[in-house]
Amino acid sequence: MTTSNGVAVHADRVSRHYEMGAAVIRAVDDVSLEVRSGEFVALLGSSGSGKSTLLNLMAGLDRPTGGAIFANGRNLSELSSLELARYRSRTVGMVFQSFNLLPRMTLEENVELPLRLAEVDRAERGARVQEALERVRLEKRLTHRPSELSGGEQQRAALARALVNRPTLLFADEPTGNLDSATGESIMLLLKEIQQKLGMTIVMVTHERPLAERFADRIAALADGKLLTDGVKS
Repeated sequence: MTTSNGVAVHADRVSRHYEMGAAVIRAVDDVSLEVRSGEFVALLGSSGSGKSTLLNLMAGLDRPTGGAIFANGRNLSELSSLELARYRSRTVGMVFQSFNLLPRMTLEENVELPLRLAEVDRAERGARVQEALERVRLEKRLTHRPSELSGGEQQRAALARALVNRPTLLFADEPTGNLDSATGESIMLLLKEIQQKLGMTIVMVTHERPLAERFADRIAALADGKLLTDGVKS
């Protein structure tokens, strides 16, 4: 599902501007960035630097006001709403700072939800859920509800839900933001393992340089909507 030259996602002079009254907010401003298939890239920057906006553009959650995002060789701007929804459900997995688990559902039901939304055959769902939960080592917690899980377990459950549709692209927005440092490190180790075992392409937003330097293959630093540096870690 990648292009012939091994590029998974390519932002080509992408901008996302917002108008607030007479002011124009340049959340992302003329950014070009290439993420290769199987690569783990960290988008690093302070709050308001544009890193989450860029991630949302790559994930098809938002459309650029200028430039283009190419994923698997397709220009996301040219996709219809239906095609974009299909891209998000079949190609993309998303993990956020807040776990976004539904409190009334069991862990099994939470992880199964993307399969139901993607209309995956019911007979196939159980094995897919089991596979995803084994990947994050939560297969023994199927019947537990989110309130019965620790913060780290809830983030692992959110990761399982992101993986259940077997995406080729995993986008993580501050996945350790609500966790203590030891639990956050365990989530990062899990992301690295997923990258290496599944050949997953991962783009992660973070403001924590030590995490980015330790776990990512490459760091792209942003400030004020601009790309400052884009290179392999020193």
